[in-house]
Amino acid sequence: MGTRQGIGVGNSGISRANESGTRQWTGNLFHGQRGPQRRLIQERVRSVWVLVLVAYLAILAAPSTLRAAPIDSPKAQVSPDGKTLWFDGKDLLVEGKGWRDTASVYDRLPRKAQGKVPPRVWNLSHDSAGLCIHFTTDSPTLRVRWSLTKGRLGLPDMPSTGVSGIDLYFKNASGRWQYLSNEAPFERRWPTSTVGNEATFSPPPGQECLLYLPLYNGTASVEIGIPKDRTISSPEASNSRRKPIVWYGTSIVQGACASRPGMAATAIVGRKLDTEIINLGFAGSGRMEPEMADLLAELDPSVYILDCLWNMEPKEVSERVEPFVKRLREAHPDTSILLAEDSHYQNLCPTAKGRVLRDCFERLITAGVENIHFLPSKNMLGDDGEGTVEGCHPNDLGMMRQAEVFVQALRPLASPLARPRESQDKLPFGR
Repeated sequence: MGTRQGIGVGNSGISRANESGTRQWTGNLFHGQRGPQRRLIQERVRSVWVLVLVAYLAILAAPSTLRAAPIDSPKAQVSPDGKTLWFDGKDLLVEGKGWRDTASVYDRLPRKAQGKVPPRVWNLSHDSAGLCIHFTTDSPTLRVRWSLTKGRLGLPDMPSTGVSGIDLYFKNASGRWQYLSNEAPFERRWPTSTVGNEATFSPPPGQECLLYLPLYNGTASVEIGIPKDRTISSPEASNSRRKPIVWYGTSIVQGACASRPGMAATAIVGRKLDTEIINLGFAGSGRMEPEMADLLAELDPSVYILDCLWNMEPKEVSERVEPFVKRLREAHPDTSILLAEDSHYQNLCPTAKGRVLRDCFERLITAGVENIHFLPSKNMLGDDGEGTVEGCHPNDLGMMRQAEVFVQALRPLASPLARPRESQDKLPFGR
């Protein structure tokens, strides 16, 4: 039997309790350790950190393990003037997808989910939230053309840059993902059409790139254009990237109300951990139905995040959380499961529904469910009231704050094992 995880109350981090009841924090604080035992633990911690530092320096000194498979030019369409090769995004590495067999390349749920999940969830699954195209090119400039499925380009509380726009990030010399630029189909430029959107970017040649797709619009197609004498490659393998994280939840998880796709908390966490995130946020529809548990159980992530409280009533929380968790645990006995409390713009913790979730958590612990964790909402949006658009959905500041809390919780949970890269014509993740 592994170590049971229990709830604790403190200033930061997520708490754990071992079989003897000694409670610990995954942050900088240790509780319940005294005298020689505490000194022994401190010495062991120092030894571990020395080993971690040595390993980290070795990684920095080692050559990059990223391999890339050049995309054949015959797959590209040549522009009428013969100067540009246009490559279909689906021929590159599309990240953030849990299933291959989707109705559209940029859908988030499998085709078979239609008629099984609630209609609203199915409709929202066509939004390309969390999907991104991962590639490398030696071209100093590139063009992107993308088409949308809905003519509604923006929302009352969310601009078209986030709803329907695209973001380009590149990995800089220090190995960190860096924002380059955003483009969106502003109404004044494309007032009636969802097609013909085009943008030009100038990333550093030879660097990895992530092209984030729209959060609250569907993506019908994406093409990347480069000069005919340049090449574009799709990453095949990277030992630095962990198995994906599945993040299931609400409109906040889907990305409301980030100003652009790369500023959604899920995307920020993915870059900070250099980990693929499967975004299964559905606005107003993260309700933990049994059908969703069955679908999530098909996936094989390093961590499941269940972040649905904003869309659930206390009675639903009490009734649905435990069966949902047990279904995932049945399919994946060892995978970490993180229960997240709902964030509050006044930094209220615990929230009313958070108390119910904590009770569910305690019952799961008592029932013997292993490797389950609880993340309090403290500091997710800060304590100054400035983290949301209207008291609920985070703005960019709130997204950054929330992401940092999740990063600290996920670092010790996410598997260090990388998911093998596979071409898009193979089963990438789920069934």
